[in-house]
Amino acid sequence: MRTLVLGLGNPILTDDSVGVRVAEEVRAALAPRPETPVVVETASLGGLALMEMLIGYDRAILIDALCRADRAPGNLLRLSLRDIQALSPTERSVSPHDTSLGVALDLGQQMGLPLPEEIVIYAITVTDVLDFGDEPTPPVAAAIPAAVDAVLAEVLSPGEV
Repeated sequence: MRTLVLGLGNPILTDDSVGVRVAEEVRAALAPRPETPVVVETASLGGLALMEMLIGYDRAILIDALCRADRAPGNLLRLSLRDIQALSPTERSVSPHDTSLGVALDLGQQMGLPLPEEIVIYAITVTDVLDFGDEPTPPVAAAIPAAVDAVLAEVLSPGEV
């Protein structure tokens, strides 16, 4: 099973960097296991460009920041694509290139592209995604080890974790 672990975010924007930071730690943890069929990448994109990165994989694990006023920063959530669509049901955009992941995946499926059968999203609740900074806020930084462990549990067999 070809698996993509994809950390999303901007590495120079405080809490928005959390997906990238988790993916980098997952990559480091998997480095001694070259036999594990997992590709780990990072990206600062969405919509159609994100959908294109998923082509050819059987499973995708996405890690990203999530702004939620009803949750304290640093909470780790395991979500499905359906959960994400429920959080943001409107599909407004000024450009077809800037569409939601759900719309982009629907389009890719209509085009017959080989997209993952399984998509899991690990979201870390955040507060500061606009300020420039080298480090996430303390509660978000504290959530990184748990997110790394959760992703590793998804991609490794129980004896390897």
